[in-house]
Amino acid sequence: MAVRLVCASANAHKVEEIARLMPTSIILVPRPDDLGDIDEDAPTLEGNAIVKANAVAIHTSEWAVADDTGLEVEALNGDPGVRSARFAGEEADDVKNRSLLLVRMQGATQRGAKFRTVVAVMSPAGDFYLVSGICEGVIAETERGSSGFGYDSVFIPNEGDGRTFAEMTAQEKDAISHRGRAIRQLPDLMARIVGTLNN
Repeated sequence: MAVRLVCASANAHKVEEIARLMPTSIILVPRPDDLGDIDEDAPTLEGNAIVKANAVAIHTSEWAVADDTGLEVEALNGDPGVRSARFAGEEADDVKNRSLLLVRMQGATQRGAKFRTVVAVMSPAGDFYLVSGICEGVIAETERGSSGFGYDSVFIPNEGDGRTFAEMTAQEKDAISHRGRAIRQLPDLMARIVGTLNN
């Protein structure tokens, strides 16, 4: 039996990636057009994912799914982390965020980093469940590649072949990405939830 999940993300690139990763057992429903902005002001990825999923679940009276992702760079003491999307300021875009990251990393010999994604699934009643995924790698010295979004053009995953995420095909990225690892846990999670609800 297919399960409906309303997607909380308003980021078109992220929605495309989530939809691509979703199994056929889960029907991903787009975020409602009449839902306003959601303040992502929690101090953790887990908190932001829960806030977003809760807002959508309340608005739609349906099960909702939301994720929050952070790039944690060792040389920057874990920054930008939860503020990855706003690293260069509240109105910053991906280009400005990547540019600031490369400036901050100039001359750094320790370039280790990891992407971490937390996915929250929320019921209309407020019950929530979390899964997460991590991808470790290093920050490139310059941007490379034109695919993907966010920090993909400056992140080289350890499990790859030296290419950035932005130089990989979508399928290559999905196989090892943080978001892929998190979302691939959803079918088992939803099966457990549905089984509990039906007992």
